[in-house]
Amino acid sequence: MAVVTVLRGVSHGRLPLLTHSQFPIVTPTNIAYRNRPNVLRVFARYSQTQDLFTSRLQDRLENLPKLVEDIVQTSLSTGPRGALRLAQGVQAVVGVGSEWLQDVSKTANSSTGLPTQLQLGLLSPLYLRKLFERMGATYIKLGQFIASAPTLFPPEYVQEFQYCFDRAPAVPFEQIQTILREELGRPIDTVFEYIDPTPVASASIAQVHGARIRGTGEDVVIKVLKPGIEDILVADLNFIYIAARILEFLSPDLSRASLVAIVKDIRESMLEEVDFNKEATNVESFRNYLEAMGLTRQATAPKVYRQYSTKRILTMERLYGVPLTDLDSIKSLVSSPETSLITALNVWFGSLLACESFHADVHAGNLWQLRDGRIGFLDFGIVGRISPKTWAAMEVFLQSIAIEDYESMASALIDMGATGKDVDTKAFARDLEKIFLSIQVRVGESYGLKFPREFALLMKQLLYFDRYTRLLAPNMNMYRDQRINVVSKQRQQRNIYQ
Repeated sequence: MAVVTVLRGVSHGRLPLLTHSQFPIVTPTNIAYRNRPNVLRVFARYSQTQDLFTSRLQDRLENLPKLVEDIVQTSLSTGPRGALRLAQGVQAVVGVGSEWLQDVSKTANSSTGLPTQLQLGLLSPLYLRKLFERMGATYIKLGQFIASAPTLFPPEYVQEFQYCFDRAPAVPFEQIQTILREELGRPIDTVFEYIDPTPVASASIAQVHGARIRGTGEDVVIKVLKPGIEDILVADLNFIYIAARILEFLSPDLSRASLVAIVKDIRESMLEEVDFNKEATNVESFRNYLEAMGLTRQATAPKVYRQYSTKRILTMERLYGVPLTDLDSIKSLVSSPETSLITALNVWFGSLLACESFHADVHAGNLWQLRDGRIGFLDFGIVGRISPKTWAAMEVFLQSIAIEDYESMASALIDMGATGKDVDTKAFARDLEKIFLSIQVRVGESYGLKFPREFALLMKQLLYFDRYTRLLAPNMNMYRDQRINVVSKQRQQRNIYQ
C-alpha cells in the first residue's frame, strides 16, 4: 500500500500529495546493519532513564504518606493563624503593588522610559524591601540577613535592606504599657519613674524603650515582645517549612542542600528569640566570660535586671554608643577604628570556646562602639554553642582559610560531618579552591554538603565581620593578621575559663 502524507491548513489551497517514492525508505535491515551501535546506545540510555524514573517515582510514593502527615500536622499546629497570615500576605502584596503602579503612572509620560527600579516591579530592591517590612517579623529577619551578606547578594539589595535594621513599624505605646502592666503585675510607675514613649529601636520581634528605675535613677532599656508576634512567627515559619518539604519532595536533589533541615533550624532559633528568660541567661553568661578573662575594660554586655524581667519583657542597663558601621562617629570616639575592630574580633573569637555560648547575630545594630571606648555586644536572642568535635574541625578549617590550604579545608569539612556521603578529599579540595576563587554553589551539589547549625552560624558572623573589616580596616586580612587570635589562644582560654 502506498504511504502518503497530507498536509492541511494551508491558506492558499492544498499542497500536493506526497507519495512514498519521495521519502527515504527505512527498513529493519537498515537499522540492524547500518546504525546498530547508535541504536544500542539509544536503547541503553532509554533503559537507564526509565530505571531512574521508576526508582525516583517509587521513592516519592513511599515518602508521600509521611509528607501528607507532616503537612497536616503542621497545618493543624498553625490553626486559624495560617489563614490570617495568608490574608495579610495578599494585603501586603496589593499594598506595595499599588505603590508601584502609582510610581509607574508618574513616570509613564517620561521620554526616558521607566527606570530600572520600576521595570523590576516588586522584585526591585526598593519594593521588595517594602514588601518584607509589610509582611513583618519573619521577612524583616530575612532582609537583615541580605543586608549583612555583601558577598552573597548584589550591592543594590544589600544597601536597600540596611533599612530593615531597627526600622520595623513601631507598636503604639499604649499597647506597650498594657504588656508592661501584665508582666510586672503592678502599676508601671512603682517600678519606673519614667519611660520614653518614643522607642529607641523597633525591631522585627521586639521594641525597645528607654526608661529610668524609680529610686536608683539608673538608666535602662526595656525590651518588649511585640503583641501577637509568636502567632505570626509560627504561621510564617510553618508555611515556609511546608513549602520546603514540598520542594524537596518534587525535586529530591534539593535534599543535598539540606533545605528542610535549614528551615527547621531557622524555625527553632527564631522561636527561641521570643523567650526573654533565655536571652537574659545568654547575656549573663557572656558577662561572666568577660569577667573571667579580664576583658571588661575592652568590651561589655548590658547588665540584666532580673527582678524587672519576664519571658515577654527584658530590662537591661542602657549602653550609649554607635553601630560599628558608623565610621564618622567612631572616629570621634576613638583614635583608631581598626583597633576597635580587632578588639571586637578577639573578644568574639575568644567566646567561641571560653564562653558557654557565642553571640550569633553580630549585625551592626548589635555591635557598638561605646562612648567610653569599649565594644558593646547587644541583643543575645540568637546564640550558638560549639561541640568539641565541631570546634576541632572548625579550628582546622579557619587555619586552612588563613593559609589557603584547601586539602586541609576539605578534610575539616568531612570531619565536621558536613558532607552527606563519602567523597574524594583531593577532588573536593580542588573544587573548594574553585569556590574561593569564583563563588560557585555547584560544589555543594556535587558533594552533598550539609553544614551543622554551629558552622552555619559561624559563617554568618564571619560575613558580618567581613563587612566591618571592609569599612574600618580595608587593608587588613581578618584571618592572617597576627593581632587577631582566630584560633591560636582559644583552647588555652577555654581551659582557664573552665
